[in-house]
Amino acid sequence: MSVNLSPDVGEPLPPLDPVAARLVGAKIARHGPPWLHNEVANRMAERLAVIRHPVQHWVHWEPRIGGLASQGLIESIYPQAQSTVVQADVPWATEALKQPWWQRWRSPQRTFAQQTTAADMLWANMGLHLQSEPEPLMRRWANSLNDQGFVMFSCLGPDSLIELRQAYQIMGWQPPSHAFTDMHDWGDMLLQAGFASPIMDMERITLTYATPQDMLADLRGLGRNLSPQRFAGLRGRVWHAQLLQLLSQHVVSDKHDGRLALTFEVVYGHAFKAQRRTPVKPQTEVSLQDMKAMLASSTR
Repeated sequence: MSVNLSPDVGEPLPPLDPVAARLVGAKIARHGPPWLHNEVANRMAERLAVIRHPVQHWVHWEPRIGGLASQGLIESIYPQAQSTVVQADVPWATEALKQPWWQRWRSPQRTFAQQTTAADMLWANMGLHLQSEPEPLMRRWANSLNDQGFVMFSCLGPDSLIELRQAYQIMGWQPPSHAFTDMHDWGDMLLQAGFASPIMDMERITLTYATPQDMLADLRGLGRNLSPQRFAGLRGRVWHAQLLQLLSQHVVSDKHDGRLALTFEVVYGHAFKAQRRTPVKPQTEVSLQDMKAMLASSTR
């Protein structure tokens, strides 16, 4: 029995319902990002050690989704760098990341905007898999960077929730979540958006739970099913009881002492902005004096 988690490389990306994606983003904004987002931010920050590139100005992209913990984390790595927090709701970001007055004189400078330019690094944590149109977003990332700047991002990959998907397939139900994009497809989009030589990697994080109720509570905080083909109506008590029984029987892991286990594939990517190329003209004009000089130098 197979589970179609993501299209093959080169196929169209899995569709997302843009209205549902906005609602999920708003929900995370109201209640705060899941703890998993902050854990991923810590793991992504460890990857900065391999990038030997000076950072004097960096961009924190949409912290209301990715988590506020990233701000202090990156400031500790680049203590002299200025940061620009790019957030659609600028007043929220200004209030949420407001520094106490006694810290402002010795802490890195923070500014707040809906867009910026000429940064050395852009940090985007755990938001890309909620985007129904990711390539235009990546172009905005590229436009936020200077010619030597780079992007660091993370998102969920196609092996996420594989145990839950298999359990739903046993029952003949629609998948419990939208399909997640493969890291190679993210790399292709980065190239199209103005980046060069993207480097992608991934890891799997397994979360375990004592009860189905604990698992479902955690999943509600992590997001919702954004597939346009998801079940459109409301589920009843009978279905909910079936779901709890299904999880108890088919999402239990012997490797984790009989606890319920869910896999999350986390994709990490970074890429430098592509260098601008001067267009080659179909016709080149050289003066006679310059031509004589070039011929003379070639015969020496």
